[in-house]
This record gives sequence, structure tokens and C-alpha cells, in this order.
Amino acid sequence: MKTANIAIFGRNEEFLSELRNYFDETQGFNVCATASTGDAALEALKAVKPDVAIVDHALRGIEGIKLLDHIKALRPDCTSVMVSEFDSDKIVNLAINHGAVYYFIKPVAPQIIAERITDILSDKTFDYKISTEIRDKRKTVSLDEKISNIFITIGIPPHIKGFTYLREGIKLAVDDPSIINKVTKELYPKIGEKFSTSSSKVERAIRHAIEVAWNRGRTDAISSIFGARVYIGNERPTNSEFIALVADKLILDNLM
Repeated sequence: MKTANIAIFGRNEEFLSELRNYFDETQGFNVCATASTGDAALEALKAVKPDVAIVDHALRGIEGIKLLDHIKALRPDCTSVMVSEFDSDKIVNLAINHGAVYYFIKPVAPQIIAERITDILSDKTFDYKISTEIRDKRKTVSLDEKISNIFITIGIPPHIKGFTYLREGIKLAVDDPSIINKVTKELYPKIGEKFSTSSSKVERAIRHAIEVAWNRGRTDAISSIFGARVYIGNERPTNSEFIALVADKLILDNLM
């Protein structure tokens, strides 16, 4: 795939910066424009010709859905994807009808967005398959969102690496509960392979994320999530215990 010019239009400066930094540092991509409002995004589109536009649904000024219409009119060769905090069939369908070929629900890792953009640009028939694929993937997206909401509630901040690694580990444990007995031999290596890092760094990042949550002292929030006072005082779970705890909750809640 040739280098793709990426325009990023996002309301949240932190998310915008995270995406920009990731695409700047990733081979095959070039960030040609960024904007934090719909009006600034429209002006940028008049000056650059992006291959892909990442559009936040909640842009100030010209909002995201309307900006999709402007992209189609100004840059018909540009592929648009939408990022939103809303897991709503109505908004997903609206985004697709206005030109988006994919819909991501926050929080979403930059790596995931980049992987999907690569898929889109390498497959000319992708737009014809997208509506079906989004429906098929909504269960996975909803699981990502549920896990992230648990993390945020108990105090694991989304900007640390352990947040993403831990979320991936829980998803693996939901798919295959037996993997919790093979954390060192299978779970950490699988996460490391996906995010191009080592098993030891995965282990440390996950341990740090759990420590951050427990050090914030949100024991009432933690107890409310799991329906019981599972840990008391300074006591905190090991990595495998925490992954198993959250995975069991999600399985019991019938999210899968």
C-alpha cells in the first residue's frame, strides 16, 4: 500500500494528539491535516486532499455527520470513517448513509483504527461489505466499550498502556476462559504479538494499571462493579486474578 494521507478531525485534543502521534510514527501513513472543530476541518479540506478522513461525530460547529457530506462534495475520492462515543444503530446507519465506511466506538486504540484503514484501502470492495461487517462486529465493539467503562469507573486511566493491554487480555479470557491458567505462556505473548511488544512489558503495564486503580482508593466503585467487596484495604488482585474477575463478570452478564 502506498503512503496514505490522513486527515484527523476530532473534538477532544488529547484523542486528536494521540491519533496524530500514532499515524506520524507509523509507516505507510502521513497526517496531512488536523482540526478540532468542523469549521476548521472544512477549511482544511479546501487546502489538502486526504485519502482518508477520520471524523469525530461530536465536532463543534459543523458537526460530524454534516462534515461527511462536505467531504463527499469536496473530496469525492476521500474515504471517511467516523469515531463516536455512541453505540447506536441509528447513528451508525446515519453515518454510513452520509458516506462513512466504518464506525468506531470510543475508546478505541489508534492501532485498531490504523488496521481497519489499511483493510479499507487495500480492498476496493470494502464499501459494499461494510454494513454487514459493522453489524457482525457490533458485539465485539460493545464488549470493548463495557470493559473500558469498568476500567474508567474503578480508576484505570485510558492513556496508560496497561489499559489497552488489560482490555485485550480480558477479551481473550472471555473467548477462552482456560487461558487464565496460561497467563505467562499464552496470554501475555498473544497481547505482546498484537501490540508489537514483549511479554514482560505487557505484564508490567497490566500490573501498573491495576496498581493505579487500587491506589486511587475507589473501593466502593470496585465493589459496586462486581457486586461484592472482593478486596479489602490495600489488598489488590494479581494480574490473572483481576483478568479472571472481569472476564467472569462479563460472561455472567451474558455479554457474549
